[in-house]
Amino acid sequence: MSNAELRPACKPADYRSDVKSIWCPGCGDHHVLMAFTRAFAQLGLPPEQIAVISGIGCSSRIPAYTNCYGFHGIHGRSLALAAGLKATRPDLTVVVASGDGDGYSIGGNHFLHACRRNLDMTYVVMDNHIYGMTKGQPSPTTEPELDTAMSPGGTGLRPFHPLVVALASGANFVARCFSGNPNETAKVLVEAIQHPGFSFVEILSPCVTFRPDERAWKTLVHPAPVAPTDDPARAARRIMTDDGFNIGVLYRGNRAPFRPAVGDTGADMAALGAAFEI
Repeated sequence: MSNAELRPACKPADYRSDVKSIWCPGCGDHHVLMAFTRAFAQLGLPPEQIAVISGIGCSSRIPAYTNCYGFHGIHGRSLALAAGLKATRPDLTVVVASGDGDGYSIGGNHFLHACRRNLDMTYVVMDNHIYGMTKGQPSPTTEPELDTAMSPGGTGLRPFHPLVVALASGANFVARCFSGNPNETAKVLVEAIQHPGFSFVEILSPCVTFRPDERAWKTLVHPAPVAPTDDPARAARRIMTDDGFNIGVLYRGNRAPFRPAVGDTGADMAALGAAFEI
């Protein structure tokens, strides 16, 4: 009998660490963490076969709250860290947790090229349209007219459209979820992790402290009225014309994942160093 057959079935609690979460009461990220652990349990993977990587922000605390391998990196660099890990340890299931500030602002360039590179990993962005951890500055997805103490009168800037950018850049799986429905979110996360290539999942996760108006999201989200497609052009039209609250899988691509060669290159490091001597 194999070790997998001897291993007892995993429960969501098996993927939860003993670290107490410090998100604000009512923050959507509590339910995102719940969706993470439920998805991992549904996948049946041992915690040591999963790595959760993050950058900086409220959302990026998730690695500490899971019982998997984790790395809490620096601002905007989570995808670079995750790509290096996946390239050298393709046997690991790599999931990246980010937010709209961390992922789309300072991390925007990494986002583009992670989609283009199409490594087999999953990028989950908790989007609350605000910088929650640093007291409510506007983020790339903040509405241009939102009047706050940090942006009186609003920014006047067109919001970043992450799903369109992901699709245009080459992401192989694109979906949107709502944190208030952790069971459905877990189901989408399972599919995203199992889908070959780079999977991108946006999770609308309200910030009840700096965006109390986002409590209304639970009445605005609705299942996408169309089935997922593998046609990028059709998916682009659907995403560009939706109201921002369509929930579900929107695109399933069929690009082959990028699998870099790993192992001993046989390079002579002394000779390599000597070639650069002046």
